[in-house]
Amino acid sequence: MIGKGIDMTTASASESAAGGTGTVRSLIPARLDRLPWTRFHWSIVVGLGVAWILDGLEIQIVAANGYADTLHLSATQVGLVGTTYLVGQVVGSLYFGWLSDRLGRRRLFILTLAIYLIGSGVAGFAFSLWFLLIFRFIAGAGIGGEYAAINSAIDELIPSHYRGRVDIAINGTYWAGAALGAAASIPLFNPDVISQDWGWRIGFWIGPVLGLFIIYLRRHIPESPRWLITHGRAEQAERTIDEIEQRVESTGGRLERVDDSAAIELKPIEYVPFRTIVGVLFRKYPKRTLTAAAMMITQSFLYNAIFFTYALVLQNFYDIPRDHTPYFLFPFAAGNLIGPLVLGHLFDTIGRRKMIFATYGLSGLVLLVSAFFFHAGALTATTQTIFWCVAFFFASAGASSAYLTVSETFPLELRAQAISYFFSLAQIFGSIAPALYGALIGDGSQRGPLTIGYIIGAVIMILGGVIAIIFGTDAERKSLETVSEPLSLVGVRNG
Repeated sequence: MIGKGIDMTTASASESAAGGTGTVRSLIPARLDRLPWTRFHWSIVVGLGVAWILDGLEIQIVAANGYADTLHLSATQVGLVGTTYLVGQVVGSLYFGWLSDRLGRRRLFILTLAIYLIGSGVAGFAFSLWFLLIFRFIAGAGIGGEYAAINSAIDELIPSHYRGRVDIAINGTYWAGAALGAAASIPLFNPDVISQDWGWRIGFWIGPVLGLFIIYLRRHIPESPRWLITHGRAEQAERTIDEIEQRVESTGGRLERVDDSAAIELKPIEYVPFRTIVGVLFRKYPKRTLTAAAMMITQSFLYNAIFFTYALVLQNFYDIPRDHTPYFLFPFAAGNLIGPLVLGHLFDTIGRRKMIFATYGLSGLVLLVSAFFFHAGALTATTQTIFWCVAFFFASAGASSAYLTVSETFPLELRAQAISYFFSLAQIFGSIAPALYGALIGDGSQRGPLTIGYIIGAVIMILGGVIAIIFGTDAERKSLETVSEPLSLVGVRNG
């Protein structure tokens, strides 16, 4: 297995400097990382960040189950619709993650969004269960592919000094989508406002309408120059970085000179065999693999445990009517959305490991305290929601950093696939939580089982933070090529 990684000045100069051996010398990583923050980077944030908003919107609209009466579905069949969407996410993440590493980030973040638009849009015309399941699977596959392709593109285009806060903030926007879905569900599922048979269909069409606008924005986002140079497309990579720098300068950004000593030398590769990926994950970076798996699994388990059962808790233990539970989602979603926005920059300043440990640990401690108050019957629906808000203010930033950790600590050539593997692993373990916690809730006659469940969730989250502080990687404000050498890296020119 050859270590690799590339940046470039000009294609001809790179190839001649390599003596015709097929290697490329490049300054592209250094040129990208020294860029000041400008409108160009905001276009990336807006154009790519919508993926999480759409996912949050989808989950909330589907959770409202407005289609159940129209299609005459049982509770089991309603659950099957949600499961099918999650299975689609796993399949889409694995397949499109592999394609993203093979074909490029840009092609995939256009394709996956288009697939989502078709899947969700056509699902709004569903007339039977089988039709709905097919297109919910397709929508899930599109969103799953978005996670892999977009996290890769964001981290490869955003300067190293801003990478942590941007990635974490974007991942946290899932909750903006959840809040949007909750707000939309209030009139859409009120029969006094709109027909029940039409409300859920309109809900499925909200995401595609937003997506059409986002596809237009994404047309102006370039391919990752980092991906281009590692795949032997030196001339295209050089043109792309030149265009990016021109866009930055045209909006007032000042570019510092990049010293030639920052150049790296790469031997491009088009395909990474699966055995090589296994070697990277389990022989070269076993501690990183352990950290990534622990972070992804623990946050997924906790989120699914609480989010998918919060309405049951409010109904069974606090006697909140079913049609009033969406109102409690708004503060819950607000805490999840604000956390990454407020804490994100600290991951770039205080550091990754310390902040991961702090956010995972504090969220676990708050949930632990709330468990004892819950068991004592000392909480109301309002105070219970406040505890959730505080716990997930920290947990949301930590969960978002899990995706950042996976993306930046593995080599570029397998970055999207690594994200897809850990995302799928998290989904598998996370899918256990709703059924388990639903059983612990029961009919609401006993608080003991759910208290134990909350304690378990808290301890699991704290454990994820402990693993990160011990085995995690200090990746803050460092080039991706420094954090994890590309598989195509053959050398670094000094002076």
